[in-house]
Amino acid sequence: MPAMTTRPLRRFLASGFGSGLLPRRIWGSDNGAGTVGAVLAAIIALAISPLPDYVHLAATGIAVALSLWAPIPFLEQDGDPQWVAIDEVAGTLIALTGLAGVPWVVAWLVFRAADIWKVLPGVPQAEQLPGAIGVTGDDVVAGLYGLAAGALLSLFI
Repeated sequence: MPAMTTRPLRRFLASGFGSGLLPRRIWGSDNGAGTVGAVLAAIIALAISPLPDYVHLAATGIAVALSLWAPIPFLEQDGDPQWVAIDEVAGTLIALTGLAGVPWVVAWLVFRAADIWKVLPGVPQAEQLPGAIGVTGDDVVAGLYGLAAGALLSLFI
């Protein structure tokens, strides 16, 4: 399939199924696109939570794979566009794996904080990796921090 015919599909997937494009349409800026993508992923996680854990793991794997493939043509011309939100979808799904209740909320909050401020070890370093690996890497590391925080909290609740 020629590259031009896959570009609209890749844009839709790279934008986190369109979620990363909403802020520009709503308030004229891409600011907050990652958070909108993370909210969409939280909704997806809630929707699949009654299903077996392997469904959540499969969704997470698919989101990570998409985040490594879909944004590539847009990274070449725009660096790391803010509207690319599939990486936040992947990171959120990682953070929420196997969690429920308050630990689930804490995991989401820790993920977003780690992804936004990039002060925890490994997050800024992962972002510096080349291409889509760097775009996705910081979200994977931030997602692991969120998962760790939620899992630790679940031990005490």
